[in-house]
Amino acid sequence: MTDLTLYRPNVGVVLFNAEGQVWYGRRAGTAGPHNWQFPQGGIDDGEDLEAAALRELAEETGITSVLPLGRTEDWIVYDFPAGYGGSKQARGFLGQKQVWFAYRFIGDDSEIDLDAHGEIEFDAWRWGDLSEACDLIVPFKRGAYEAVVEAFARFGRPD
Repeated sequence: MTDLTLYRPNVGVVLFNAEGQVWYGRRAGTAGPHNWQFPQGGIDDGEDLEAAALRELAEETGITSVLPLGRTEDWIVYDFPAGYGGSKQARGFLGQKQVWFAYRFIGDDSEIDLDAHGEIEFDAWRWGDLSEACDLIVPFKRGAYEAVVEAFARFGRPD
């Protein structure tokens, strides 16, 4: 059994538009081809999981006009690759544990503001099919994205 205390708590967001497409952001300063992902980020001490998801979404994309669709029930875990050496790994984490939230975007694309927060996470964005997710993400997160795609596939069809 995986010791979840060794994984950094994190939330992720899959944002669906009215046509059933999902929002992808291209990681700023990250070479391709695996540099597109969904918004995600850490959970502040004592912060509610959904509050963290909405905060991360607003910080990374400027988006606040959403309606909840669903969430994953359990933690989805991935390990950092050997030699990853990022700050999270340096703090002793083996990887991240994530709860994912699905939302329907009810705003206009003009609401999207990649400069909404001091730290720029994404330098470009686009709408695409949920089925693309596993091919766009860095390989060490692929298993997590497979679980997210499976959990949220039902939301890809317009209401």
